[in-house]
Amino acid sequence: MRYFWSIFGIIASVFMLKFRERIGESMGEAEWMQYVGGVYTVVVVAALFIFFWCVATLTGTERLFFYPIIFLIPKMGNTLTPS
Repeated sequence: MRYFWSIFGIIASVFMLKFRERIGESMGEAEWMQYVGGVYTVVVVAALFIFFWCVATLTGTERLFFYPIIFLIPKMGNTLTPS
């Protein structure tokens, strides 16, 4: 089931990039989105994050891939070590 959701996520991220204008118009634009480049930039960044997360899940390297982020979260930095 892990492979199914990973492949589904990769396909969904490609469609997010392809239809970012329609997705951005349906989301609306919040004030905080102006600081990062607008609603279309938020959709692109989310699609890239989903894509890389799914590729890391497929290859089994999500612990190594997300180690810098997990290390910054309190109480989680001591539990996970890269293998």
